[in-house]
This record gives sequence, structure tokens and C-alpha cells, in this order.
Amino acid sequence: MSSLITKTLSGIGCAVLALPLLAALIIATLIGSILPGSSVSATPSKHALTDIPPHMLALYQRAAPECPSLSWTILAAIGKIETDHGRHPTMLSSAGAVGPMQFLPSTFKAYAHPVPPGGKNPPTPWDPVDAVHAAARLLCANGAKNGRNLRRAIWHYNHSDAYVDEVLKIASAYAASSPAPNSAAARAAAFARTQLGTPYVWGGDGPSEGGFDCSGLTQAAYRAAGITIPRVAQDQYHHGPRLPKHAQLMPGDLLFFGTGPGSITHVSLYTGNGQAIDAPYTGAVVREGPARTRTPSFQGATRPAMRGDAR
Repeated sequence: MSSLITKTLSGIGCAVLALPLLAALIIATLIGSILPGSSVSATPSKHALTDIPPHMLALYQRAAPECPSLSWTILAAIGKIETDHGRHPTMLSSAGAVGPMQFLPSTFKAYAHPVPPGGKNPPTPWDPVDAVHAAARLLCANGAKNGRNLRRAIWHYNHSDAYVDEVLKIASAYAASSPAPNSAAARAAAFARTQLGTPYVWGGDGPSEGGFDCSGLTQAAYRAAGITIPRVAQDQYHHGPRLPKHAQLMPGDLLFFGTGPGSITHVSLYTGNGQAIDAPYTGAVVREGPARTRTPSFQGATRPAMRGDAR
């Protein structure tokens, strides 16, 4: 126990990463936020807020999680092209497609279940809730899941390369632009991404010790970027620099959770587009998922790369 406490306080030890792989991941981190369709939890742009009816915007955002890594902006772009978000006077095409997302009834039937919360029972392509959720499922089944082949997924919605290009163009306009991380933050985020799948180990500082705990991972990530931060989550929170409430997050920011500012129990590393990497708990592995910044336990964020305490 005493050696574990010593390591916890000093933060020694971290994984060594092959430099070519790390360099590639840094580049991916720097450019990922500008790729069309990459903004899973993208903030709506001013254009989106003025162009999309509020109830439809909320629906696109609610339906997108039907498909892992699918951005609501893709659903919104399809809704825009098909019926101007349900504003078309008839929502009936000459080919027999109907409703706000323009489904052929036979195609809709394949993706109509389970009935989403608030949808009609039996489901109908005329109902916006049913139609948008079915669109998310169609895209997911044809390549959108985990971003595997988004272009192919959109092409399956309408067999036209020009249609795919237009959807991606509109989706990009609907997402508020995110600032690119600086190089140190990009290195920290890239390091964290290479640790995905590493086991959680309480007090762990890296694979050489069997895995990471939450603050061991974030400290190692910033060590890889040449920046020294404290070992435990509470101290990392105090170390700062703290971001103002509701500040726009950037890849590399640290997100803190607990019952209050003086009782921080968990930290994760923001990777962009509403996602974060963390080492969650015993029995789990390092993972990437929703940043959870709207949960009651979220206490705030810091930006260690802004301090730049190089070793």
C-alpha cells in the first residue's frame, strides 16, 4: 500500500508509444473536427438555429444516438433536402415517397421498429418522430455505424453521388465550427486514444502496471505532451487553468465530475464532438463515449495545454 501511495503522489511511470502511430493520431485529432459528419454532438450553428424548426432540431438530436457516431447534422441535412424539415405542402413525391423524411412505405416498414418514444403505434412514415428514427436506423444499417462508411449510408438513402455531396455540405453548415486544439492538447488526446481498451486499475499509471485509473490516464496523456499535471483528480482540477462555465470545449480539455468542486471523484479527457476518453471503474477498460457535461455531477473543465508547464 505504501508503494502505491507513493506512486499515486509522484505519478511515476507511463506507457511508451511508438512515435509513428502517435504522430498519425495527432494529425487525426487536429483535423477530425473539420470532416463533414464528424460532429456527433455538434453544437448547432446560427444557421441551423434559424433554419431548423426547434421541434425538428430536438428530434434530430434525440434520434441520432440510434446509430453510434451518427451526427444529428446528417439527419437534419436529409430532412432539409427531402421536405425542408416538414415544411413541404404535401410531403408526397411522384415516386410514392411520403412524410417528412420521404420514405417509401415498404422501406419504412423495415426500419420502423421498435416504436421510438413519442412515436405513433403503429408507426407511420408521416409521423416526424417515427420517420426521423427510421432514417437513423436506415443509415446505421448501411454504413453509418461508428462512421464506417458514411457516404455509402447516405447513398443508400438516395442513390446519387450529388445527393451525398449535398447532404454533407448542408450537415457541415449546420454544425458550429470548433477551434482546433494546439499541438500539446492534440498529443494528449492522441495518447489517450491509443490507450483505448486498456484495463482500469485503481492507482494504475499504465499498461506496465496492468492499466490506468482515471487520473493516471490523464496525467500520462499530458506527460506524453510534455506537460506536467498532478496525479490525483482533485489536484488536477485545482491545477487548472479552469474554464468559465459554458466555455466551448476543445480536444485535450479535462472534464471533472463529483458532488462538488471540493469533492472531485472522476476525470476524463475531451476528444471533440461531444466525446471524451476515460478510465471509468474496476472491471471496465479505457473507453471513448459521450462527454456527459450536462449531467449533475459535472463540475467543470480545465485546459492544461494553455498553462504549458513543459517538463
